[in-house]
Order: sequence, then C-alpha cells, then structure tokens
Amino acid sequence: MHTALLQSSGRPGDVAHNLRVLDDAARAAAANGAGLLAAPEMFLTGYAIGDDVPKLAEPADGDSAAAIAAIATRHGLAVAYGYPERDGETVYNSVQLISADGTRLANYRKTHLFGCFERDHFTPGDQPVVQAELAGLRVGLMICYDVEFPENVRAHALAGTDLLLVPTAQMHPFQFVAESLVPVRAFENQMYVAYVNRTGPEGEFEFVGLSTLAGPDGVARARAGRGEELVSADVDPAFLAASRENNPYLRDRRPGLYASLV
Repeated sequence: MHTALLQSSGRPGDVAHNLRVLDDAARAAAANGAGLLAAPEMFLTGYAIGDDVPKLAEPADGDSAAAIAAIATRHGLAVAYGYPERDGETVYNSVQLISADGTRLANYRKTHLFGCFERDHFTPGDQPVVQAELAGLRVGLMICYDVEFPENVRAHALAGTDLLLVPTAQMHPFQFVAESLVPVRAFENQMYVAYVNRTGPEGEFEFVGLSTLAGPDGVARARAGRGEELVSADVDPAFLAASRENNPYLRDRRPGLYASLV
C-alpha cells in the first residue's frame, strides 16, 4: 500500500483552513497512487492552541470527521488525522483512521501525555493497542511520545500490527527520535512505522519535521526535510513477511524472564 505522510502544521486555530490543506494533500497523494494519507498530531486544530483546546475539541463522529470522510471518499484513499477529541466533559489527544469509503475504522487516545501543556489540557487514554484492517494490512495507531516507550510498540508487535501510524508533534531538541529511534522501533518489532510530524515554529514550540516511514529492516523508505512536505513510500506485505521470517527477535523472546518489568 502506497502511504503518504503530510508534514504540515496547517494554521493553528483554523479548522476550515486545515481541512482545505488536508483535501489538497489527499488529492496529490491519490494522484501519486497512495491508498493512505497520514497527517500529524492535532492537525485538525493546531497543537499550540492553549485554552482553545476545549473550544475546538470535537466528538469522534463530529462535523470534522464527516468532512474528512468526504475527503477520503472524494479522493479514494484512507485518511488518518490527529485532533482534540471531546467525550462529554473529557478531552483526549486523539487520532482517527477513516477508510476510503468514509467509514470510521479506529480511534486512539494518546496514552502517554508529554509535558505540562498536554497534562493540563488532556486526559490520557487507557487502551494501548488500537488496530484496524486496511488493504490487507493490520494498521495500529499511536501518537508521538507513545512510540518512545518500547513496551507500547512491542504490544503492537505481539498483537500483529503491520503498519504503525504515529502522528506526532516532535519538537527541538528531540529530533533524534525521528532520525534514530523510529527506524530502530520498526526493526526491533518487525513492522513498518509511519511517523508524521508538524513543522516550524508554533507558540513556544519549534517542530522539527523529519517525518519518516521506516521499514522492518530499519531503513527509512521516505524521510522529509524540515519544511512543509508530502512524502510517500510503499508498505510491502511480502517484504514484511520475509523480514519476519529472517529476523528472530519475536520468536526468541523469553517472556518468563520479563515479569519483573511490569
């Protein structure tokens, strides 16, 4: 499945503008043969929006979800996007995956909140593994800081995730996560990892770009620079199966030794 990563911060606070950016990216990605487009963490509203988080938060089946479902069906590709999710009085930092026919396939709530801003505005999710079937692949969802916990990604590996989508808001000076950690996570867990970032200054943050699609061999199939960019690469089930056959990490685990870790 050809997979596109939209590296963009859109326009913080302007949902309508960000939907137009997503529509344009979906059109370009589909023209390039993509079956999936992934956008960054909090792409719908912007990340550094402070006290506007609860004002702009929407339910998983809200107006913007319907608008993105229309984008997906119009261009014939699945879309994953980050957004602030409202569930009653509770707000989560979430990512939702919508299929090419407009069906809401999966919704994940970030389980590991980063920094005071996130802890002040969001409630952490409590479901570590959220998956959906898409084009013959088992797709898992995660957000930013979550991927930095090896237990999180290993849980996905044990649950059979083939492609892990990680919308992110990765900021300076932590660019080593995109450069080094993400390819290692893909290798040690024998999966593809799509890490799609924001870019440029936003409030007190400086997002570093460097969006990456890494394969199970630890090699980046696509890597963006520091600016606004749409990059893409193939997620190849045959290559993944061969890599899993040749790499013994998951087979050679000895879970009985690890009980003290939890």
